[in-house]
Amino acid sequence: MLSLFPVSSSENLLPFDGEVYYYPNFFNPSESQAYLTQLTTEIPWKHDELVIFGKVIQTRRKVAWYADHNKSYTYSGRMKVGLSWTPTLLSIKTAIEQKLKTSFNGCLLNYYHDGDDGASWHADDEKSIQVNSHIASISLGATRKFEFKHKQTQEKISLLLEPGSLLVMKGTTQTHWIHQLPKSKKIKVPRLNLTFRQMI
Repeated sequence: MLSLFPVSSSENLLPFDGEVYYYPNFFNPSESQAYLTQLTTEIPWKHDELVIFGKVIQTRRKVAWYADHNKSYTYSGRMKVGLSWTPTLLSIKTAIEQKLKTSFNGCLLNYYHDGDDGASWHADDEKSIQVNSHIASISLGATRKFEFKHKQTQEKISLLLEPGSLLVMKGTTQTHWIHQLPKSKKIKVPRLNLTFRQMI
């Protein structure tokens, strides 16, 4: 496994077949804490549901989906209808759009209570997401390990996602790589993750 802790946000973390960029301190500590507090209380969090072998499984992790024009998003066999943007989410979205010089029309929010909540290996490659588009991920709260694995070579890349950081995946990343948020018994505090997407 190759672990990367980038010294430059202009450095592509992937050695081939994709582009991933990491911006630590995209939001400063006070901004990060304020957003964490606001979103924890403002968002109508609900347990995520997955369909596995025809059965609906409810996860411990909670989620919410926001999007332009109530745009829906289907993944893991379940459809979510977009809620209207809140002022807090619009503030975060605008900051990212100005940084990346691109626009987003949807955001999946994840609430991980502690290290017992995680996300298994997957790619954000649903047909409703624009192919090779940007996916911008904001982390708030606990610092968590995040991993990439190449679908063919099985090469792994790992990094720590710090509060206030921005992780950007683009190009052919979702085609050739999968990613996960591994569980950790050491993590005792919540983490919020906002993944802004470009939906068809």
